[in-house]
Amino acid sequence: MTNDVTGSMLGRHGFLRGLTQPDLDRLAAAATHVEFPAGHRLFDIGGTADRFWLLENGLVELELIVPGAPRLTVESLGIGDVLGWSWLFPPYQWRFGAVVHRTVHGFELDGRAVRAMCQDDPDFGYDLTQRFLAVVLNRLQATRVRLMDLYLRTQSGSDTEAVS
Repeated sequence: MTNDVTGSMLGRHGFLRGLTQPDLDRLAAAATHVEFPAGHRLFDIGGTADRFWLLENGLVELELIVPGAPRLTVESLGIGDVLGWSWLFPPYQWRFGAVVHRTVHGFELDGRAVRAMCQDDPDFGYDLTQRFLAVVLNRLQATRVRLMDLYLRTQSGSDTEAVS
């Protein structure tokens, strides 16, 4: 890990594109460039959510624990995606697990520091919260589509490989 992240580097990530240079520079102070190998567990359900990631490449799988069954992959995230929003909302606990499936390079941001920035500058906080809400909305819509697909497969009797 290195701490030589600049606002310009962060500004190239689609999630932050359009933020002002001062806001990007402020975020850079809370960012670290990271690399995680395949198989690395980033977090698990119920753990303390105190960071988030901007993925430059690789693949991360979000998992859900189903009692009596293997972990269930509910989402795969890769290039240009944002991983983690639980740091933004109390009780600041992960609602899923996340494991690296293909080596990841990206930026890890300190959620506590970013929350403090949002409180100190409400305009910045509003902008960042709107960006995260757009991510949440997109993921919720994708989940809805997957659930409809699962429902239709089970209704037609072809429920094998319904969720992958």
